[in-house]
Amino acid sequence: MTSQKSQNSNMLLAFLTLLGVIVLVAVVGFFMLRKGPEIIQGQAEVTEYRVSSKVPGRILEFRVKEGQKVQAGDTLAILEAPDVIAKMEQARAAEAAAQAQNEKAIKGARQEQIQAAYEMWQKAIAGVDIAEKSYKRVKNLFDQGVMPAQKLDEVTAQRNAAIATEKAAKAQYTMAKNGAEREDKMAAAALVDRAKGAVAEVESYLKETYLIAQAAGEVSEIFSKVGELVGTGAPIMNIAIMDDMWVTFNVREDLLKNLTMGSEFDAIVPALDNQTIRLKVHYMKDLGTYAAWKATKTTGQFDLKTFEVKATPLEKVTNLRPGMSVIIKK
Repeated sequence: MTSQKSQNSNMLLAFLTLLGVIVLVAVVGFFMLRKGPEIIQGQAEVTEYRVSSKVPGRILEFRVKEGQKVQAGDTLAILEAPDVIAKMEQARAAEAAAQAQNEKAIKGARQEQIQAAYEMWQKAIAGVDIAEKSYKRVKNLFDQGVMPAQKLDEVTAQRNAAIATEKAAKAQYTMAKNGAEREDKMAAAALVDRAKGAVAEVESYLKETYLIAQAAGEVSEIFSKVGELVGTGAPIMNIAIMDDMWVTFNVREDLLKNLTMGSEFDAIVPALDNQTIRLKVHYMKDLGTYAAWKATKTTGQFDLKTFEVKATPLEKVTNLRPGMSVIIKK
């Protein structure tokens, strides 16, 4: 009888133990399998602009370092461009030559040239006088029947040639005295303007050897080293505009509730001791089929697309840096 009672007690104890284990497993499973809050992770970003040069050259000096704050107009780096300097010398020499040609056209010929042209004209006048006298003498003899017609033709040709020579010499003297024609002066002035334009163009390239900050910001990255050759348009450094910061989230479309254009929401920044910040949505865009969440069953489920959501802090967040994580709990 005692043995029967002991056996029943053992069976009851085993049953209760099994029941307790089942209850414990059920409770643990309930809490473990219970769906927790959805976490949406984003990243802080800023607007950046790339600094590059219009001319190829060698980096002579950096005036800034990574992490340094700069203001618009600050000199960031200086390039050495011997080709541009050589072109500047050529352009200035061409400008000086064009200027001299223009001054010559404005002033006209020198006094010595004018005097020489005048003397040539006077010599031609004397030639006409001699030819005219020879023509008259031969003409009289021809009229008397003493001189043949051939001789008259010769002196006639000589007289006509002397008259033409005198006219040409007079024209040369007049041009030397009056200076260049209006068209010549305009052409010389145009050459000066063209040379000045070439100088201005090379000067603009020379200015490009000084890399200037276009907007205030922070040097986020420097790609090149001092002494390196850089080509036209090659990136030299990036400047981050820290005042233009936002947070980008990639959100599955079934989690877009309360994330609509213009909506405001709270998020936390783990790097700032879980500081809560207030954000406002200003951009939403479908990332396309490549970012879709594919359905795992043929029935009862559908593909979910991913949207890129950008939100701007409503107030400036101290110490928030690009790349820091920002968390939304839903």
